[in-house]
Amino acid sequence: MRKLNYHHLYYFWAFAQEGSVTAACERLGVAQPTVSAQLRALERSVGQPLLEHVGRNLELTEAGRVVYRYANDIFALGDELINTLDGRPAGSRQRVRVGVADVLPKLVVSRLLEPLTQCADPVHMMCFEGKPGELLAKLSVHELDLVLSDSPITPEIRVRAFNHMLGECGVAFFAPMNTAARYAAEFPQSIDDAPLVAPTDNTSLRRELEYWFSTQGVKPQIIAEFEDSALLKSFAPRVGALFAAPAVIAREIEEAYKVTCIGRVESIRERFYAISLERKVKHPAVASLLDAAHDWLSSQS
Repeated sequence: MRKLNYHHLYYFWAFAQEGSVTAACERLGVAQPTVSAQLRALERSVGQPLLEHVGRNLELTEAGRVVYRYANDIFALGDELINTLDGRPAGSRQRVRVGVADVLPKLVVSRLLEPLTQCADPVHMMCFEGKPGELLAKLSVHELDLVLSDSPITPEIRVRAFNHMLGECGVAFFAPMNTAARYAAEFPQSIDDAPLVAPTDNTSLRRELEYWFSTQGVKPQIIAEFEDSALLKSFAPRVGALFAAPAVIAREIEEAYKVTCIGRVESIRERFYAISLERKVKHPAVASLLDAAHDWLSSQS
């Protein structure tokens, strides 16, 4: 069975933090051949290259970035141990790295992440926003512990990961306060030809809206499209337009953007997923997030 040499790992960790062999030598107080030898020894131990030449620079490979993340946790835990034995506060928090699909409403994301601040053991949360494909790629190499998305991972994405459905809700339509009564009176027929700010067509909400419009025989005039949901909500009332958003946060939207809900549609479903590399999540903080999110969304449906 292979065993990890932590002395080799420490030299690698110093190199990764400093960004060059020369800087690592200065930090460690050793000669360049010593650091280079330690790096090669670690590569032999793990059985794959951790560094590669990019131009004149030596940079981490994909495997190197995985090792570096684990090294960060390992040596942070070592510092915590020393502090504990010396009677000093550890000051250490378990890290949770969450990727958030950029199409998700920020108000929903805030509610989903809130339980991480209420864990029995302190949590240091790191949240990254991006395209679902980019986030799943980072998840696959352990750069993230979890990805939050509006759609499950599909077979064509070559990442072995598991979907955890957090819950679903209907959709509400909103209008500026000065026009809300007119649109609410005969909803949904009232929104025919009305100005609408819509999500871009790469979102599940946009696809469901288009289908629902066709079944209702209405055709709002889409005057703008936004990928960023917060910007969409901010822009629409400024130009006198309608917009749709998850009904689960209707009250928060009305307060935050000074708009009024003119109607709800339960047949349009907004779904929220967490995607992880584990079928059964073992990270206690992540597990608590999933449980709390499921309970919240279930209570609102």
